[in-house]
Amino acid sequence: MPRLFVAVWPPDSVVEDLAQLPRQAAPGVSWTKARRLHITLRFLGECDQDEVLSALTSGSFPNARVTLGPSPQRLGRDVLMLPAEGVDELAASVGEATRFVGDPLPDRPFVGHMTVARFRRRQPSADWPQLNDAFDVSHISLVESTPWGEYADVATFPLR
Repeated sequence: MPRLFVAVWPPDSVVEDLAQLPRQAAPGVSWTKARRLHITLRFLGECDQDEVLSALTSGSFPNARVTLGPSPQRLGRDVLMLPAEGVDELAASVGEATRFVGDPLPDRPFVGHMTVARFRRRQPSADWPQLNDAFDVSHISLVESTPWGEYADVATFPLR
């Protein structure tokens, strides 16, 4: 079974802006490649793709405006992320539509974010200027995490 998640892809202009920011090379630090930058609304894990497609097709998803930033923050033990404000209601509606599919919904509050790095030892320095990238979300994507580490869109769903 494929490993799936539901995501918002930022527009190319935002990806280009983020790709231009300095990324300190350090042992144990893995910076997210530009083509993989996204906001996960719901991680589903390994599950039946047709069930997810059916759940998302019958769902209704609200419009959203994402604001990234203003600066990178630590999330958990090993993630450096950019906060993504404005997607809470959208994530909740995706969770509701897919509540009986895939991994159980997490037992913690949703934190809208875009992972920019993972690290093992020390948090990397991200001495970036204050960001205030904002964009409107027109659709969400069902994404497969392929065995070779890439992300592939399976389907997209428009927002209302």
